[in-house]
Amino acid sequence: MNDAKVTETVLYLTFKLEDEVFALDVSQVREVLDLSPITKVPRAADFMRGVVNVRGSVVPVVDLRLKLGIPEVETTKDTRIVVMELDLEGEPTVLGAIADSVHEVLELAPDQIDDPPKIGARWRTEFLKGIGKRDDEFIIILDIDKIFSTDELALAQDAGTDQMLPQAEEAAA
Repeated sequence: MNDAKVTETVLYLTFKLEDEVFALDVSQVREVLDLSPITKVPRAADFMRGVVNVRGSVVPVVDLRLKLGIPEVETTKDTRIVVMELDLEGEPTVLGAIADSVHEVLELAPDQIDDPPKIGARWRTEFLKGIGKRDDEFIIILDIDKIFSTDELALAQDAGTDQMLPQAEEAAA
């Protein structure tokens, strides 16, 4: 059972992957960026796209589609990077996630959110805080802290830091 049950009204940033609407707690979202060049990281997991330079800081970028088992697609003019802050084993970690498109910030009350289904669900329930309902639309609320492991992100960040240092130094100059 998922212990991240929503008990208060929260603002969520909604975005799309494939035909599904997902949401993240806005308190974890730092900013939304246009898609920019991503530096590849050697020997990274398939879902790890690489790293980007965000005002002199190295930020790992993941493809949420691949991490969640959704087939990869070409980027479009609507593709964005959602920069967020995760809590990985008590350590704050900044991460960018590629979304097909970003939509809006909306407010959902606890009575608009159901527990994720225990069987027959397309998504791993430990990755979900719940399923929001707005009109006839379902919104999959992600528990982003549980989707990534510390080891996965540390490898990407370490490899990316080595590659990005010269670029970060040039940008800062």
